[in-house]
Amino acid sequence: MESDTAVRRIKPSGTPRYGAEDGDGACGRNCEDNGYSGDPKRKPEVRLFLLREGLAAALLSGFVLLLWGLVHLSLQQLVIGKPSGEFNAERARRHLEQITSVGPRPVGSQENEVLTVGYLLEQIEDIRARTAAGPHRVTVDVQRPTGSFSIDFLGGFTSFYDRISNIAVKLEPKRGAQHLMLANCHFDTVANSPGASDDAVSCAVMLEVLHALANQSTPLHHGVVFLFNGAEENVLQASHGFITQHPWAKQVRAFINLEAAGVGGKEVVFQTGPENPWLVQAYVHAAKHPFASVVGQEVFQSGVIPSDTDFRIYRDFGNIPGIDLAFIENGFIYHTKYDTANRILTDSIQRAGDNILAVLKHLVTSEKLADSSEYRHGNMVFFDLLGVIAVAYPARVGTIINYMVAAATFLYLAKKASLPGNRGGRYVRDLACATGVAVLGWFVTLLSVLIVALLVTLLGRSMFWYTHFYAAICLYGAAATGKMILIHTLAKNLYYGGVRLVELGDLYFDVSLLLWCCSLVWLTQRGLCSAYVPMLMVAFPLVTRLLLTKEFKHRGASLKYSGLYLLGLALPYVHFMFLFWVVFEIFTPIMGRSGTEIPPEVVMASLVTLTIVFLSSYFLHFVYLVRSTKWILAALGSVFVVMFLLVSAGLFFPYSGNPNSPRPKRIFLQHTTRTFHNLQGRVESRDSGIWINSFDFTAVQHITPQIPEINDSIRTRCREDRPFCGYPWFLPVKFLSRKNWYLPAPEVSPGSPVDFSLTSKEETSWGTVKMTFSVKGPSHMSLYLMPHRGASLSTWSLGDGTPQFDLNGEYFVFYSHGLDAAPWTFWFEIQPPTEPDPAGPEGMISVAISTHYFFGEDRRTAQLEEILRKFPTWAFPSSWVSTYDMYRY
Repeated sequence: MESDTAVRRIKPSGTPRYGAEDGDGACGRNCEDNGYSGDPKRKPEVRLFLLREGLAAALLSGFVLLLWGLVHLSLQQLVIGKPSGEFNAERARRHLEQITSVGPRPVGSQENEVLTVGYLLEQIEDIRARTAAGPHRVTVDVQRPTGSFSIDFLGGFTSFYDRISNIAVKLEPKRGAQHLMLANCHFDTVANSPGASDDAVSCAVMLEVLHALANQSTPLHHGVVFLFNGAEENVLQASHGFITQHPWAKQVRAFINLEAAGVGGKEVVFQTGPENPWLVQAYVHAAKHPFASVVGQEVFQSGVIPSDTDFRIYRDFGNIPGIDLAFIENGFIYHTKYDTANRILTDSIQRAGDNILAVLKHLVTSEKLADSSEYRHGNMVFFDLLGVIAVAYPARVGTIINYMVAAATFLYLAKKASLPGNRGGRYVRDLACATGVAVLGWFVTLLSVLIVALLVTLLGRSMFWYTHFYAAICLYGAAATGKMILIHTLAKNLYYGGVRLVELGDLYFDVSLLLWCCSLVWLTQRGLCSAYVPMLMVAFPLVTRLLLTKEFKHRGASLKYSGLYLLGLALPYVHFMFLFWVVFEIFTPIMGRSGTEIPPEVVMASLVTLTIVFLSSYFLHFVYLVRSTKWILAALGSVFVVMFLLVSAGLFFPYSGNPNSPRPKRIFLQHTTRTFHNLQGRVESRDSGIWINSFDFTAVQHITPQIPEINDSIRTRCREDRPFCGYPWFLPVKFLSRKNWYLPAPEVSPGSPVDFSLTSKEETSWGTVKMTFSVKGPSHMSLYLMPHRGASLSTWSLGDGTPQFDLNGEYFVFYSHGLDAAPWTFWFEIQPPTEPDPAGPEGMISVAISTHYFFGEDRRTAQLEEILRKFPTWAFPSSWVSTYDMYRY
């Protein structure tokens, strides 16, 4: 390694700025101590080393690649150690294959209500019969609940369900049990998906866990309810039916919910509580293969991820604490036809089974389960290290640790500021200026990368990274890294005078330490458990720097110093990289189903830039410790230019139909007939067509060349005078997908058409109008209510009696039923307007009902089948038949 040598002499007076050299090359008084000590006893000449550019680049890139290799290795290692033999993954796989063999299982279908229910009951009865002579008793109850509730998910709506299916299995000692644990999975699916990961694999795991626990020779202290719920995809209905209506629910003290947002891989604990830290402690103590993060919990509960699970129902309506686990890998094929059993590795089943079984065994022998309210208060900081060990400690302990680390940091900085050579505020001023340079560099970098993202969007190349993820790293990562290095190179050469001083490297290390410490204090003051991340990013670098102070003072950026410095950063950095892997693993697939309104390039460019900013924080001072950055900048610039040209040329197609690794484009098609009635009940207009929704930002850009009839000439426009724009939305997500297409087609004729009627209308003594309706139709329907200007709904027979509306003042009610359901009867009261609105629709309210035929012969039409055949292999068109009928009153 070559070096630059700076000869530094103690001068009698004067303190020039960085880079202000005297005539013989000295840098001024006190700069002989790279820590701003100004120690007069220091030798007048010291040889200080600056890294060669190539060596610095090799060290840092090698460090990052090595840590990423460790993260990747930990992700591939699903099962650590040998299985105990208590959980049989092969038997669970057979359950999975049997459940998925019937195909998609929407609520109300024969596949869900008869075939799957029958298979589960058969397996449970076999377990009950085989373990009848043992110390446990197995009780089975098939529940068919009816009810309704309101929820603020997706802007707020109300859900009504009628005779949906739940299979509840209680395992308890033969003497009985007063307190119960709940384990929950769901066996229903969305339309057109076999739902292997979401959520058949969880039910297969639960069957085998039930088998293992029932065969234990030692009696359990508490009981376990295994709930196989048959209506989760209908927005959490079956869990609500159980926790609010089943007699066993009153004995449930805590729960474990098994879910999926991806296919296979590791199941992550991403929600716990509320409070009840003993549950986290139980998982950490018992789980064979821990995988958990309080960061995921706080991100998920912030609402950034547009999803929810049965966890919410048990927490909000049952007031019980729990643990939420989900598979998150390969979310590209979640809720598609590719979610099949063969894509789930047996090792994934094994690790999930080992963990669930171990945690349940621990909880049903815990004294805390009997009186969980006594241990309710407080939260936990929890995370795992590469899936090998899990760390958990109370949030109050975390607060103490965080403030101690912050205090140590400020003490370290204050000591520097108080050294003889830094009196008069020199160090504080320089630290403030350097912090300003760093923060300004971040904002300029983010702005620059977002401009690149905007150009990519305007060129029509959005989502080029959907199948080619590392292309985004090369484009946006190279732009972000190059921009930050350029900014600091300019600062070194222009603001600091162009002289390469080791002292500057020391100063910019302090800047990174200060900024991370400020984020640590801010997150801690806000009560966020995620503050442990900046705590690690402060504590380890600070300790490392203190241990290497002597080496740095006497030899500068030597190879020994650089290597030991990076080694000290290894643990916080490898954990930080793992967290960012989780972020990209979740958010990259979400961009394929987040609608046409969210620009994915902005999201991806921001995530990549933030990753680079955070990971480079303790590397920035190397810009001041190297001789030059011209070759690094040239290399990064070349990568950026080449990638931008390749992206602009369209060489990275967003989607893939490769059976081994599909990345499908999601698109929904509904063959629908719409009928609009006026105030007198007569048909005002009627039309039919195939309503097309793209669920990603590229809309039909890539579809039109394949299917020319789907183009902007059939683009729809929202009719504000009709409920939900006059189209049959399945869920209230019109704010996500405002770009829709309506291709004219013949009328649909379902075998079981909707029967919608107003059965009574009466004025109340308190000035409202009460209207009662009766509806008979398929298993899935959506009701839309749009009071006209000046009118308002006061109460209704749904939910808690208070109408739940969306942001536009419209009301959405989601309805589903199982088998043999009676007509749906509901009522609402409306306060009429004081005077009619001449510019608005006639009457006081518009009511629309849409039907959705997700299964059976009614879900197909010849026109749908014809257009489906035209879609390319890289697209996943989910299709069904629907109707929309609007009435004015």
